Amino acid sequence: MKDVQSEKDTRNIYLHQVGIRDLKYPVVIRNGEGETFPVTAQVSLFADLEGDQKGTHMSRFVEVLTQDNQMDLRHIRHLLESIRDRLEAKNSFCRIRFDYYMWKKAPVTGRESYLDLEVEYAGSLRDGELEFEMTVRTPVTTLCPCSKEISDYSAHNQRAIVSITVTTDQYIWIEDLCRIAEESASCPVYSLLKRPDEKYVTEYAYDHPKFVEDVARDVKMRVDKMEGVKHYVIEVESLESIHNHSAYAKVEG
Repeated sequence: MKDVQSEKDTRNIYLHQVGIRDLKYPVVIRNGEGETFPVTAQVSLFADLEGDQKGTHMSRFVEVLTQDNQMDLRHIRHLLESIRDRLEAKNSFCRIRFDYYMWKKAPVTGRESYLDLEVEYAGSLRDGELEFEMTVRTPVTTLCPCSKEISDYSAHNQRAIVSITVTTDQYIWIEDLCRIAEESASCPVYSLLKRPDEKYVTEYAYDHPKFVEDVARDVKMRVDKMEGVKHYVIEVESLESIHNHSAYAKVEG
């Protein structure tokens, strides 16, 4: 059969990325205890395309993913190398987004439930050099220091999202970035709380008031101590309970 993609293109315009985007596919993730389990991910895979080549071969991206769908640093390098070689490209790229579920114990009763985190991996292989970036978005609680200070009783509090993106040359556990986010906030959030737990988290947040600025700075101080991190972006958004806007802070390093 005629292979139109392999025909020559006379416009001679180089394309930086071509490929497939947001394919829902099962991939295998490894947790901090070394256990592997499947998750459903949105996978985007790309390669560059020379100016004289009419098109890429989209099916080859799926073939490569089917052959190796494990997602840690070693396997992502292998995935990118396979894309590069299979597509006869110079550079290759991937982006994998998925929901990650982590067991959490309630602080008093110890009742266990899952906490869901949003995770994204992004990798590129340019001229043989691997760059890996991971993002973990963790829900937390923030309690307003100003509200606590000016009120005779109580203080407004709300759920916030801490997003930590790190560029690294070594694999960092999702749980580690989640823990940094929780330790930097007024209080963690839980899926399952009994009355003694609810009392505990309410009082704990009250005793640890944080602006989004406080959380961003505290996260930065903890990320600065991590090994293997080349660059990071930290974003904190409080979904305000008494305003019709969010409060936001960002720091890079």
